Amino acid sequence: MVGTSAVADAMSGVSAGQQTPLIVANAATLTVAAKDPVAEGVVSLTLAHPDGARLPDWTPGSHIDLVLPDGTTRQYSLCGDRWDAHTYRIAVLREPSGRGGSAYVHDRLSPGDRVGVGGPRNHFPLVPSEKYLFIAGGIGITPLLPMVRQAELLGTEWQLLYGGRTRASMAFREELTAAYGERVHVVPQDELGLLDLAAWLGTPRADTKVYCCGPAPLVAAVERVCTPWPPYALRVERFTATAQAAPVREAPFEVELRRTGRTVTVTPDVSVLDAVRSAGADVLSSCEQGSCGTCMTPVLEGQPDHRDAVLADHERAANDCMLLCVSRSCGDRLILDL
Repeated sequence: MVGTSAVADAMSGVSAGQQTPLIVANAATLTVAAKDPVAEGVVSLTLAHPDGARLPDWTPGSHIDLVLPDGTTRQYSLCGDRWDAHTYRIAVLREPSGRGGSAYVHDRLSPGDRVGVGGPRNHFPLVPSEKYLFIAGGIGITPLLPMVRQAELLGTEWQLLYGGRTRASMAFREELTAAYGERVHVVPQDELGLLDLAAWLGTPRADTKVYCCGPAPLVAAVERVCTPWPPYALRVERFTATAQAAPVREAPFEVELRRTGRTVTVTPDVSVLDAVRSAGADVLSSCEQGSCGTCMTPVLEGQPDHRDAVLADHERAANDCMLLCVSRSCGDRLILDL
Protein backbone atom coordinates (compact mmCIF):
# COMPACT_ATOMS: atom_id res chain seq x y z
CA MET A 1 0.00 0.00 0.00
CA VAL A 2 1.02 3.61 -0.34
CA GLY A 3 1.31 6.33 2.28
CA THR A 4 0.13 9.91 1.87
CA SER A 5 3.71 11.18 1.87
CA ALA A 6 4.52 9.05 -1.16
CA VAL A 7 1.44 10.32 -2.95
CA ALA A 8 2.36 13.92 -2.19
CA ASP A 9 5.85 13.38 -3.56
CA ALA A 10 4.48 11.74 -6.70
CA MET A 11 2.14 14.65 -7.28
CA SER A 12 4.46 17.50 -6.41
CA GLY A 13 3.63 20.40 -8.70
CA VAL A 14 0.45 18.77 -10.02
CA SER A 15 -2.68 20.84 -9.62
CA ALA A 16 -6.32 20.08 -10.36
CA GLY A 17 -6.96 20.15 -14.07
CA GLN A 18 -3.54 18.90 -15.13
CA GLN A 19 -3.27 15.54 -16.83
CA THR A 20 0.00 14.34 -15.29
CA PRO A 21 -0.56 10.69 -14.26
CA LEU A 22 -0.42 9.83 -10.59
CA ILE A 23 2.38 7.49 -9.53
CA VAL A 24 0.69 5.53 -6.77
CA ALA A 25 1.82 2.02 -5.84
CA ASN A 26 -0.97 -0.55 -5.64
CA ALA A 27 -3.56 2.10 -6.48
CA ALA A 28 -5.29 2.91 -9.73
CA THR A 29 -5.12 6.27 -11.49
CA LEU A 30 -8.65 7.17 -12.52
CA THR A 31 -10.22 10.16 -14.25
CA VAL A 32 -13.09 12.24 -12.89
CA ALA A 33 -15.60 11.55 -15.66
CA ALA A 34 -18.40 13.62 -14.13
CA LYS A 35 -19.10 15.83 -11.13
CA ASP A 36 -22.76 16.51 -10.31
CA PRO A 37 -24.64 18.17 -7.44
CA VAL A 38 -27.00 15.64 -5.84
CA ALA A 39 -28.18 17.65 -2.80
CA GLU A 40 -27.38 20.84 -0.93
CA GLY A 41 -23.71 20.52 0.00
CA VAL A 42 -23.26 17.14 -1.72
CA VAL A 43 -21.64 16.34 -5.07
CA SER A 44 -21.27 12.98 -6.75
CA LEU A 45 -18.13 11.97 -8.63
CA THR A 46 -18.12 9.42 -11.43
CA LEU A 47 -14.67 7.87 -11.82
CA ALA A 48 -13.40 5.89 -14.80
CA HIS A 49 -10.12 4.47 -16.07
CA PRO A 50 -8.37 6.89 -18.47
CA ASP A 51 -8.20 4.11 -21.09
CA GLY A 52 -11.73 2.89 -20.50
CA ALA A 53 -10.47 -0.31 -18.89
CA ARG A 54 -12.58 -2.48 -16.60
CA LEU A 55 -12.45 -1.55 -12.91
CA PRO A 56 -12.16 -4.07 -10.05
CA ASP A 57 -15.44 -5.63 -8.97
CA TRP A 58 -17.00 -4.65 -5.66
CA THR A 59 -19.86 -5.63 -3.35
CA PRO A 60 -22.50 -3.55 -1.50
CA GLY A 61 -20.93 -1.79 1.48
CA SER A 62 -17.55 -1.33 -0.22
CA HIS A 63 -15.53 1.86 -0.11
CA ILE A 64 -12.51 3.26 -1.90
CA ASP A 65 -9.64 5.46 -0.80
CA LEU A 66 -9.60 8.63 -2.90
CA VAL A 67 -6.14 10.17 -3.24
CA LEU A 68 -6.56 13.80 -4.28
CA PRO A 69 -4.04 15.76 -6.38
CA ASP A 70 -2.66 17.48 -3.25
CA GLY A 71 -1.84 14.09 -1.67
CA THR A 72 -4.83 14.08 0.70
CA THR A 73 -6.45 10.66 1.16
CA ARG A 74 -10.09 10.27 2.10
CA GLN A 75 -12.46 7.30 2.19
CA TYR A 76 -15.83 7.23 0.43
CA SER A 77 -18.48 4.55 0.00
CA LEU A 78 -19.23 3.31 -3.49
CA CYS A 79 -22.84 4.21 -4.22
CA GLY A 80 -23.22 3.50 -7.93
CA ASP A 81 -24.18 0.45 -9.93
CA ARG A 82 -21.94 -2.49 -8.97
CA TRP A 83 -22.77 -4.14 -12.30
CA ASP A 84 -21.25 -1.21 -14.22
CA ALA A 85 -17.72 -2.54 -14.72
CA HIS A 86 -16.29 0.72 -16.04
CA THR A 87 -17.26 3.44 -13.56
CA TYR A 88 -17.34 4.06 -9.82
CA ARG A 89 -19.65 6.59 -8.18
CA ILE A 90 -19.08 8.25 -4.81
CA ALA A 91 -20.76 11.19 -3.07
CA VAL A 92 -18.94 13.83 -1.04
CA LEU A 93 -20.55 15.99 1.62
CA ARG A 94 -18.92 19.38 2.18
CA GLU A 95 -17.68 19.35 5.79
CA PRO A 96 -17.09 22.96 6.93
CA SER A 97 -15.28 21.71 10.04
CA GLY A 98 -13.40 18.95 8.21
CA ARG A 99 -9.69 18.65 7.40
CA GLY A 100 -9.92 20.00 3.86
CA GLY A 101 -10.58 16.91 1.74
CA SER A 102 -14.24 17.63 1.05
CA ALA A 103 -13.49 21.31 0.37
CA TYR A 104 -10.91 20.27 -2.23
CA VAL A 105 -13.44 18.00 -3.95
CA HIS A 106 -16.12 20.69 -3.98
CA ASP A 107 -13.99 23.69 -4.87
CA ARG A 108 -11.04 22.43 -6.93
CA LEU A 109 -11.66 19.00 -8.39
CA SER A 110 -13.08 19.07 -11.94
CA PRO A 111 -14.07 16.60 -14.66
CA GLY A 112 -10.95 15.46 -16.47
CA ASP A 113 -8.74 15.58 -13.36
CA ARG A 114 -6.81 12.50 -12.35
CA VAL A 115 -7.09 10.95 -8.86
CA GLY A 116 -5.58 7.93 -7.17
CA VAL A 117 -7.94 5.20 -5.99
CA GLY A 118 -7.14 2.45 -3.49
CA GLY A 119 -9.41 -0.53 -2.97
CA PRO A 120 -12.25 -1.32 -3.17
CA ARG A 121 -12.50 -3.00 0.23
CA ASN A 122 -15.55 -3.95 2.27
CA HIS A 123 -15.85 -3.76 6.06
CA PHE A 124 -19.66 -3.39 5.95
CA PRO A 125 -20.85 -6.37 3.89
CA LEU A 126 -24.48 -7.22 3.21
CA VAL A 127 -25.12 -10.66 4.69
CA PRO A 128 -28.02 -12.92 3.66
CA SER A 129 -31.33 -12.31 5.43
CA GLU A 130 -35.03 -12.94 4.93
CA LYS A 131 -35.72 -9.22 5.41
CA TYR A 132 -33.75 -5.99 5.75
CA LEU A 133 -34.37 -2.67 7.44
CA PHE A 134 -31.95 0.01 6.22
CA ILE A 135 -31.57 3.17 8.33
CA ALA A 136 -29.67 6.14 6.89
CA GLY A 137 -28.87 9.54 8.33
CA GLY A 138 -27.73 12.20 5.88
CA ILE A 139 -24.73 11.17 3.78
CA GLY A 140 -24.97 7.78 5.49
CA ILE A 141 -27.25 6.85 2.61
CA THR A 142 -24.25 6.16 0.37
CA PRO A 143 -23.24 2.63 1.52
CA LEU A 144 -26.91 1.65 1.77
CA LEU A 145 -27.80 2.53 -1.83
CA PRO A 146 -26.12 -0.55 -3.34
CA MET A 147 -27.58 -2.69 -0.55
CA VAL A 148 -31.08 -1.58 -1.45
CA ARG A 149 -30.43 -2.42 -5.09
CA GLN A 150 -29.01 -5.83 -4.15
CA ALA A 151 -31.99 -6.67 -1.93
CA GLU A 152 -34.32 -5.64 -4.74
CA LEU A 153 -32.41 -7.73 -7.26
CA LEU A 154 -32.66 -10.78 -4.99
CA GLY A 155 -36.37 -10.25 -4.39
CA THR A 156 -35.80 -9.85 -0.64
CA GLU A 157 -38.27 -7.87 1.45
CA TRP A 158 -36.77 -4.56 2.59
CA GLN A 159 -37.57 -1.04 3.75
CA LEU A 160 -35.44 2.09 4.00
CA LEU A 161 -35.81 4.70 6.74
CA TYR A 162 -33.98 7.82 5.56
CA GLY A 163 -33.56 10.88 7.77
CA GLY A 164 -31.91 14.22 7.03
CA ARG A 165 -31.94 17.87 8.03
CA THR A 166 -34.12 18.95 5.10
CA ARG A 167 -35.41 17.35 1.89
CA ALA A 168 -32.97 19.44 -0.11
CA SER A 169 -30.01 18.11 1.89
CA MET A 170 -30.85 14.42 1.34
CA ALA A 171 -28.71 13.03 -1.46
CA PHE A 172 -30.32 10.61 -3.95
CA ARG A 173 -33.75 11.12 -2.35
CA GLU A 174 -35.55 11.54 -5.68
CA GLU A 175 -33.63 8.64 -7.25
CA LEU A 176 -34.72 6.33 -4.44
CA THR A 177 -38.36 7.36 -4.25
CA ALA A 178 -38.76 7.21 -8.01
CA ALA A 179 -37.33 3.69 -8.15
CA TYR A 180 -38.84 2.13 -5.04
CA GLY A 181 -41.85 4.20 -4.00
CA GLU A 182 -43.40 3.57 -0.60
CA ARG A 183 -40.63 1.28 0.64
CA VAL A 184 -38.49 4.42 1.01
CA HIS A 185 -39.56 6.42 4.07
CA VAL A 186 -38.12 9.95 3.84
CA VAL A 187 -38.08 11.86 7.14
CA PRO A 188 -36.76 15.44 6.88
CA GLN A 189 -36.13 16.67 10.42
CA ASP A 190 -37.40 20.21 9.78
CA GLU A 191 -40.77 18.80 8.66
CA LEU A 192 -41.28 15.59 10.64
CA GLY A 193 -38.74 15.60 13.47
CA LEU A 194 -36.32 12.80 14.31
CA LEU A 195 -36.70 9.23 13.12
CA ASP A 196 -39.18 7.27 15.24
CA LEU A 197 -36.80 4.43 16.03
CA ALA A 198 -39.02 2.92 18.72
CA ALA A 199 -41.82 2.43 16.19
CA TRP A 200 -39.51 0.73 13.71
CA LEU A 201 -37.27 -1.22 16.08
CA GLY A 202 -39.28 -1.64 19.27
CA THR A 203 -40.20 -5.25 18.48
CA PRO A 204 -37.18 -7.53 17.85
CA ARG A 205 -37.50 -9.68 14.73
CA ALA A 206 -35.44 -12.80 14.19
CA ASP A 207 -35.94 -12.71 10.41
CA THR A 208 -34.60 -9.18 9.88
CA LYS A 209 -31.12 -7.65 9.62
CA VAL A 210 -30.81 -3.95 10.43
CA TYR A 211 -28.17 -1.88 8.60
CA CYS A 212 -27.47 1.64 9.84
CA CYS A 213 -25.08 4.36 8.73
CA GLY A 214 -25.14 7.98 9.78
CA PRO A 215 -24.02 10.49 12.41
CA ALA A 216 -22.86 9.20 15.79
CA PRO A 217 -26.06 10.17 17.69
CA LEU A 218 -28.20 8.23 15.22
CA VAL A 219 -25.99 5.13 15.36
CA ALA A 220 -25.93 5.25 19.17
CA ALA A 221 -29.72 5.59 19.33
CA VAL A 222 -30.21 2.64 16.96
CA GLU A 223 -27.80 0.54 19.04
CA ARG A 224 -29.77 1.33 22.22
CA VAL A 225 -33.12 0.43 20.71
CA CYS A 226 -31.69 -2.77 19.19
CA THR A 227 -30.27 -4.05 22.49
CA PRO A 228 -33.03 -6.72 22.81
CA TRP A 229 -32.55 -7.88 19.21
CA PRO A 230 -30.79 -11.19 18.41
CA PRO A 231 -26.96 -11.13 18.25
CA TYR A 232 -25.54 -9.71 15.00
CA ALA A 233 -28.99 -8.53 13.85
CA LEU A 234 -27.66 -4.95 13.79
CA ARG A 235 -24.74 -3.90 11.63
CA VAL A 236 -23.49 -0.31 11.60
CA GLU A 237 -20.95 1.86 9.86
CA ARG A 238 -19.73 4.95 11.68
CA PHE A 239 -18.47 8.33 10.53
CA THR A 240 -16.26 8.70 13.62
CA ALA A 241 -14.64 6.35 16.10
CA THR A 242 -16.26 5.60 19.44
CA ALA A 243 -14.69 6.51 22.76
CA GLN A 244 -12.28 3.86 24.06
CA ALA A 245 -11.10 2.81 27.50
CA ALA A 246 -7.45 3.23 28.42
CA PRO A 247 -5.02 0.97 26.52
CA VAL A 248 -4.45 -2.51 27.94
CA ARG A 249 -0.71 -1.87 27.92
CA GLU A 250 0.94 1.42 28.82
CA ALA A 251 4.53 0.17 28.40
CA PRO A 252 6.42 0.19 25.08
CA PHE A 253 6.18 -2.88 22.83
CA GLU A 254 7.93 -4.14 19.72
CA VAL A 255 6.47 -4.54 16.26
CA GLU A 256 8.25 -6.74 13.74
CA LEU A 257 7.70 -6.12 10.05
CA ARG A 258 7.97 -9.66 8.74
CA ARG A 259 8.45 -8.90 5.03
CA THR A 260 11.14 -6.29 5.54
CA GLY A 261 12.78 -7.92 8.54
CA ARG A 262 12.74 -4.69 10.54
CA THR A 263 11.66 -4.26 14.16
CA VAL A 264 10.48 -1.00 15.71
CA THR A 265 9.68 -0.05 19.31
CA VAL A 266 6.29 1.61 19.82
CA THR A 267 6.27 4.00 22.77
CA PRO A 268 3.06 5.15 24.51
CA ASP A 269 3.10 8.51 22.72
CA VAL A 270 3.41 7.06 19.18
CA SER A 271 0.83 5.16 17.13
CA VAL A 272 1.68 1.84 15.53
CA LEU A 273 0.98 3.49 12.19
CA ASP A 274 3.58 6.20 12.74
CA ALA A 275 6.05 3.70 14.16
CA VAL A 276 5.91 1.33 11.18
CA ARG A 277 6.13 4.24 8.77
CA SER A 278 9.29 5.38 10.54
CA ALA A 279 10.66 1.90 9.84
CA GLY A 280 9.97 2.27 6.13
CA ALA A 281 6.52 0.65 5.77
CA ASP A 282 4.38 2.50 3.23
CA VAL A 283 0.87 2.17 4.67
CA LEU A 284 -2.13 4.03 3.28
CA SER A 285 -4.32 5.76 5.87
CA SER A 286 -7.29 8.10 5.82
CA CYS A 287 -9.21 9.00 8.99
CA GLU A 288 -6.48 7.97 11.47
CA GLN A 289 -9.25 7.69 14.08
CA GLY A 290 -10.10 4.00 13.74
CA SER A 291 -13.33 4.51 11.83
CA CYS A 292 -12.51 3.85 8.16
CA GLY A 293 -10.41 0.67 7.99
CA THR A 294 -7.95 2.00 5.41
CA CYS A 295 -4.87 1.10 7.47
CA MET A 296 -6.05 -2.43 8.33
CA THR A 297 -3.04 -4.77 8.30
CA PRO A 298 -2.69 -8.55 8.73
CA VAL A 299 -1.31 -9.71 12.09
CA LEU A 300 0.88 -12.83 11.96
CA GLU A 301 1.66 -13.21 15.67
CA GLY A 302 0.68 -11.47 18.89
CA GLN A 303 -2.55 -10.13 20.37
CA PRO A 304 -3.66 -6.65 19.30
CA ASP A 305 -5.46 -4.31 21.65
CA HIS A 306 -8.27 -3.44 19.24
CA ARG A 307 -9.39 0.17 19.62
CA ASP A 308 -11.23 0.77 16.35
CA ALA A 309 -14.87 1.18 15.33
CA VAL A 310 -14.64 -1.09 12.27
CA LEU A 311 -14.07 -4.69 13.33
CA ALA A 312 -16.93 -6.81 14.66
CA ASP A 313 -16.49 -8.79 17.87
CA HIS A 314 -15.73 -12.05 16.07
CA GLU A 315 -13.17 -10.29 13.85
CA ARG A 316 -11.44 -8.88 16.90
CA ALA A 317 -11.40 -12.30 18.54
CA ALA A 318 -9.61 -13.77 15.50
CA ASN A 319 -6.63 -11.41 16.11
CA ASP A 320 -5.51 -11.78 12.50
CA CYS A 321 -5.69 -8.09 11.57
CA MET A 322 -5.66 -4.66 13.20
CA LEU A 323 -6.08 -0.97 12.44
CA LEU A 324 -2.65 0.54 12.91
CA CYS A 325 -3.81 4.10 13.50
CA VAL A 326 -5.46 3.48 16.90
CA SER A 327 -4.96 -0.13 18.00
CA ARG A 328 -2.01 -1.26 20.07
CA SER A 329 -0.64 -4.48 21.61
CA CYS A 330 -1.70 -6.49 24.64
CA GLY A 331 1.75 -8.08 24.91
CA ASP A 332 5.43 -7.37 24.38
CA ARG A 333 5.46 -8.02 20.62
CA LEU A 334 3.39 -8.03 17.45
CA ILE A 335 4.43 -9.41 14.08
CA LEU A 336 2.76 -7.75 11.10
CA ASP A 337 2.62 -8.76 7.44
CA LEU A 338 4.54 -5.69 6.28
